[in-house]
Amino acid sequence: MKYCWIVFFLLPLRLFAQEAVLSSPIADWEVNQLSLVSFDTKDQIFASNIQGDIFLFDSKGIEKNYFSPPHQGQLHQLEAAWTVNIFTFSSDLQQYRILDRFLNPLAENGFLQVNVTLAKAATLGNNNVIWIWDESDFSLKRLDYLRNTILDSQPLNLILNSESLSVTEIREFKNRLFMNIPSSGVYVFDNQGNFIKKFDLKNQERLCYFQEQLLWLEDGFIWTLNLQTLEKRPAVQIPNAEFEGIQIGQEFMTLTHKNRIQVFRVPQELKQKQ
Repeated sequence: MKYCWIVFFLLPLRLFAQEAVLSSPIADWEVNQLSLVSFDTKDQIFASNIQGDIFLFDSKGIEKNYFSPPHQGQLHQLEAAWTVNIFTFSSDLQQYRILDRFLNPLAENGFLQVNVTLAKAATLGNNNVIWIWDESDFSLKRLDYLRNTILDSQPLNLILNSESLSVTEIREFKNRLFMNIPSSGVYVFDNQGNFIKKFDLKNQERLCYFQEQLLWLEDGFIWTLNLQTLEKRPAVQIPNAEFEGIQIGQEFMTLTHKNRIQVFRVPQELKQKQ
């Protein structure tokens, strides 16, 4: 009987010991007035500050390049995961910019000349398309940026039937468009802008996609939502509950808090079994 009680009391401790905990960071540095972070396909890290300057770091935090735009303004989108280009968008300036891997500008333009009155979110898509959320008429628009022509416009206030359409971010992943509305959830559309489904994930800071999962930080854990099975779980415990943002590359990921960036290896618990 005594041995049974020993096993009973040790069982919770054993289960707790098996819980995945994030390892120590391999790099840790600060960017003054840090705003956004994004990985490219080679695990290089791009970071912007609130003036719209862009810094390029390797996974050890060594600065490799720097870009300062002629007109300063905070970026609301920074995407480096595309194979060739870097995409940025500033709602303050109502302007997008496309750069090459060396941070040389390739294209930049405003939205007013294509009848987009108030772009609050934008993202790069396939086939020379930029998705735009125009808050002036609550519509989702597709812009062919090479021809500078609006391809189509989808009014969403009727489709989503939501009281609040305060969109903070849109991202294209695997030919699907994800729309982040923190007060309501994450909405998914096909590559023509047709509504597919909604995930009840509220108060998301930034969208983070990895191997058919959405990742976010909550209550001291990295949480995952499998987009195929819809399984939602706390996958990995993080060492500091004050971390605010997560972004992930191929083999490395970043956690951010205020001006600090910490780099970690992607834990096995986040990798899908192939």
